[in-house]
Amino acid sequence: MNRKTKIIVFASIAVVILGMAFFPKIKQLFTSGGQDDAPAQRGAAGEAGRSALMVNATVLKPQTLNNMFRITGILLPDEEVDLTFESAGKITDIYFEEGSYVQEGALLAKVNDAPLQAELKKLEAQLPLAEDRLYRQQTLLEKDAISQETYQSVATQLETLKADIDLVKARIRQTELRAPFNGMIGLRQVSEGAYASSSVVVTNLTKISPLKVEFSLTQNFVNMIQPGTEISFTVENDLTVYNATVYAIESRLDVQTLNLFARARYPNTDGRIKPGQSASVRINLDQIDNAIVIPSISSIKEMGRDIAYLYNNGRAREVEIITGMRTSASVEVIDGLNIGDTLLTTGVMQLRNGMPVQIGQMVENRAD
Repeated sequence: MNRKTKIIVFASIAVVILGMAFFPKIKQLFTSGGQDDAPAQRGAAGEAGRSALMVNATVLKPQTLNNMFRITGILLPDEEVDLTFESAGKITDIYFEEGSYVQEGALLAKVNDAPLQAELKKLEAQLPLAEDRLYRQQTLLEKDAISQETYQSVATQLETLKADIDLVKARIRQTELRAPFNGMIGLRQVSEGAYASSSVVVTNLTKISPLKVEFSLTQNFVNMIQPGTEISFTVENDLTVYNATVYAIESRLDVQTLNLFARARYPNTDGRIKPGQSASVRINLDQIDNAIVIPSISSIKEMGRDIAYLYNNGRAREVEIITGMRTSASVEVIDGLNIGDTLLTTGVMQLRNGMPVQIGQMVENRAD
């Protein structure tokens, strides 16, 4: 192969290598005019579809706003006592049934009173003779047959006998265990034949109608309730709302907790709820009628302002509001919103004035 031929071969190989290297770019140059527009169009369409934020909204209506606070209380019996005998002795009779309702004065149990009954019988047997002796002495005194001193001695003997009879009767009453008030009998702690004393509890008696609701207030609220204030409460596993009336407030704050204890009374005529249960107490401090109330989550603070967003022809419109009373979940709006406005309630942190929005769900707005 001569020199000229070698030059031609090497030049041809070089052209082929350069062609292979620049072929993709040349192909892209010829094809980009029609193909690059489609991805750009798809991207623009996708961005437009994502620009409308999905939110919930509510139409504002006039509502009643209650300023209240919730605390935990305890249900107490109106009266409760452990029943014991006043005198010692062997229990001879038990008349009550556990868990039953008894009336005030009902005889519940008794200890042995046989010696006292015998003594009472003996004293009462002496009473007619003593009265007859006094009658005869009075007749003699009227005739001046005896002295006044002799008559007074016989009269004193009769009064002493009567006093001894009353004393024995009182001791007999101490052998009887009677209900001091109407209520429910608890479980029996002793049996017949047991020896009872003043330290032995026979049973307990509880008056559950009415019930007391005891709760405590922080010093911020001590001046906001007084006897006669109405409260409401619920108990666990019971959806019923019960109403009670405050009847007593402690005279001073607790020195350790700085809380003030108060008690309300609930009639509990049907005995449905029991003492010892915890109660979720709600106290209404104030009430505003025809108020504009929005959920707390639908307003935010920005640059020292309270703002909310309204729905306006597919876009969010920012409004500055002036707020008033607040509860745990609601805010009263004094200025900035009107009845009938459509308020955006979700996505508030993402919203901007004029931002496209789409309402996914209309919700009902209720004051807490």
